[in-house]
Amino acid sequence: MKKKQLEIMLERLEGFSKPSFIREQYSTPASVAAEILFLAALRNDLGTVCDLGCGTGVLAIGAALMGARAVGVEIDKDALATARRNAERLGLDVDFIRADVRKLELEGIDTVIMNPPFGAQKASEGDRAFLSTAQRIARNIYTLHNRGSHDFIKKYIFPSVVQEVYCIPFPLKRCFEFHSKDIKVIEVELYRITCQHS
Repeated sequence: MKKKQLEIMLERLEGFSKPSFIREQYSTPASVAAEILFLAALRNDLGTVCDLGCGTGVLAIGAALMGARAVGVEIDKDALATARRNAERLGLDVDFIRADVRKLELEGIDTVIMNPPFGAQKASEGDRAFLSTAQRIARNIYTLHNRGSHDFIKKYIFPSVVQEVYCIPFPLKRCFEFHSKDIKVIEVELYRITCQHS
């Protein structure tokens, strides 16, 4: 499958019906999802993939379309129902689990691919919990964060190692009343991390 084909398929997925501002529920744009998944495929990291905080399933479904065994984890039951519908419409077998990432127990995960909440609204529910769990359950992580997060990420994940950092344009669609533009493009950083387990 070509990257543009994947992007087109992901663009057609149903999004959040009632996104939560507190949970920072922004859909991962299809262009960004396709970029991450193709980078992971080039590095042979798409074996068994887990999308932590999968929302409506964009990354998990994209991974399944690329041939991965995909698992999506989400605490919001409405978002999870949407994710399941999205996978069913495409005839995909994605294992969706309703769980709090902080209490998640999974084995056999090669790679976590995630767009975690950045902690802009609630630091305690931000990316730290997602990074901690990702390191515990996987060998590799592809994760999106605010620009300028490198020092924090590097320190927080030690002894795991940041292998690569990519700056990616993230077209943020209007989804909350306070958004003034239909689309605002922000720069985010994609981190590829190799986990070191004790």
